Amino acid sequence: MGETKKLVSAKSPSYLKQAMSVNTKSFPWVKAFCAGIAAALPVMIGLLFGNFEYGLIAGMGGFTYLYFFNIPYPQNAQKLFFVVLGMTLVSALGTLAAPYPLAIAILMGVIGATVIFIFGALRITGPSAIFFVLVFAMTTGMPVNPELAPIRAGLVFLGGTLSWIIAMSGWLFNPHGPETSVVKRVFLELAAFVESVGTERFNESKNRVMSVLKEADETLAAGYIPWRKTELFNRLYVLNDHANQMFLYILENFSEDHSTLPPELGQTIREMTKSLDKKNTSIGVCKKILQPEGMNENVAVLFKKIYDADAIMNEPASKINNVILISKPSPKMILGGAFDKNSIVFISALRFGVVTIIAAFIAYQFDLARSYWVPLSCVAVMSGSTIISTYHRAIQRGFGTVVGILIAGFILATQPHGYIIALLILLLTFITELFIVKNYGLAALFFTPNALLMAESTSQGGFSFSYFASVRLIDVLIGTAIGLIGVWFVGRRSASSRLPHLVTKTIRSQGQFLLLLFSKHGVGCNVEECSEINKMQTNIITVKTLYTTAAGEIPVDQKALDYYWPVIFSIERLGYLLENGSKVDKRPILSEEKLAQLLYVCETMAIAAGRKQSLSIKNVPEIEMFPSIQNEIIHLQKSLQKFN
Repeated sequence: MGETKKLVSAKSPSYLKQAMSVNTKSFPWVKAFCAGIAAALPVMIGLLFGNFEYGLIAGMGGFTYLYFFNIPYPQNAQKLFFVVLGMTLVSALGTLAAPYPLAIAILMGVIGATVIFIFGALRITGPSAIFFVLVFAMTTGMPVNPELAPIRAGLVFLGGTLSWIIAMSGWLFNPHGPETSVVKRVFLELAAFVESVGTERFNESKNRVMSVLKEADETLAAGYIPWRKTELFNRLYVLNDHANQMFLYILENFSEDHSTLPPELGQTIREMTKSLDKKNTSIGVCKKILQPEGMNENVAVLFKKIYDADAIMNEPASKINNVILISKPSPKMILGGAFDKNSIVFISALRFGVVTIIAAFIAYQFDLARSYWVPLSCVAVMSGSTIISTYHRAIQRGFGTVVGILIAGFILATQPHGYIIALLILLLTFITELFIVKNYGLAALFFTPNALLMAESTSQGGFSFSYFASVRLIDVLIGTAIGLIGVWFVGRRSASSRLPHLVTKTIRSQGQFLLLLFSKHGVGCNVEECSEINKMQTNIITVKTLYTTAAGEIPVDQKALDYYWPVIFSIERLGYLLENGSKVDKRPILSEEKLAQLLYVCETMAIAAGRKQSLSIKNVPEIEMFPSIQNEIIHLQKSLQKFN
């Protein structure tokens, strides 16, 4: 909560200072080197076969590697495969549309909007639309020859396939690295949560545990391959499930406890976590199980659960309960849920497409040299997730591009050719990926000359340093200005104005799921696969995204953000508890009177949230076996009381 309030504080640093700040993330040396290889190797192969131009075109497929992130390899494999197909398609479209400026403008907007929508709705990690639009733009700038569309597309496909192979090679050495990492974080946060019982840190730690448990569930679901169940994955799945049970037990039995728990509990969990660092299928052995001298019944049960977790780490594979039940909404259902007039993902994608089309149309209407650099700059600026981040992008791209163009000018003035260009592409891509985690402006220093080097080498145009530098600067300034103006007019209050409706919708969906969960209608049906839980999950994700976007608007509606922050946090916690409740086979069936009261409470909360009105606390019926759900509903009511 504190971190987000810092983010939206009116007393935050100036835009310039924020844009120029460099974060403390470590340099991704291995990823940066592999990215350089993926971009330069196709060019070198083309040179070996005596066709430099084909190598450069295939090198555009190397942008595929930039979509590789530290997520489960099965998810990476699927994502990169579709990125390769997307790069192939846009390169073919760019070649076919090259003679028709109006078609280029429209397709550029459609491509950008489509990728923004898909990446946003499916919450895909990566640079989103920028490289799809870049590949499309670069192919439109090549010598006009629509008949070459199959060849160019095929070369991009080959370059993308090579990137896929390079990216997936890590699977041979550490196939479950991302899954192991997230489960380790689960137990570290769980240890901190145990140590926070009875202290002021309890609620903050509880929120962190819920967040990482949700992330672990999603990561394991993404890494699950039905036809390939390894011992390590089974063990990680059972460990994560056990961590959920431990967390819920602490929540049910120690939430109201004002005394701290024995320190040996947290120490033991941390000691166990060290075993997860060992990269082998047996994971490792917890060296020491610590025990307090005296403990009550609840603490003793918690210690038993910790012993069970240690057993999961060390028991032979044959003794592990490896029945894995993974359920997740289909991409079709997620995309359908995001395709809504109140969805910020849909609105952002639509805005992105319209502004990009306008930028491209203006560039081609005025017949600017290499017109596509205008919409490309516009796309780069609008890639920020909020208006504030868009302003940061504009500042960073402005500074980075000015220097980057000078670097590109000096490089091109030397008239590099052959293997020198390949080595420059490798070096510039490598440095770009190193600095992209630090600051986008620093990355632009090297990304700009890299893109210009590839584009100018494939366009076969003449070169004059002064003309080149002035034209590119003008293109960047025009594109940046259009992007900023478009975002300002179209999206400055689009998120905050929709928050009340989405919060109301989310609370109502939780009420509907509550009804199903504890009524006779939920008996005998697979609750995890029902439309009610999918609707609730989609709404929670949407409202969180909406809040983050609203926090980045200019001007910020600080009063609304302060009001909705605890409400959304409580909604997320309630969603977590309801999802875990759906995994319990024998749930209590509440009477019609209790169910009616629960629905009444949810509806009054939904109305109060939508109208930003305070409400009186209503009686919440007792839910046997699930007191934490009852307590969270009460907490949500109290959060809604704070508005005045």
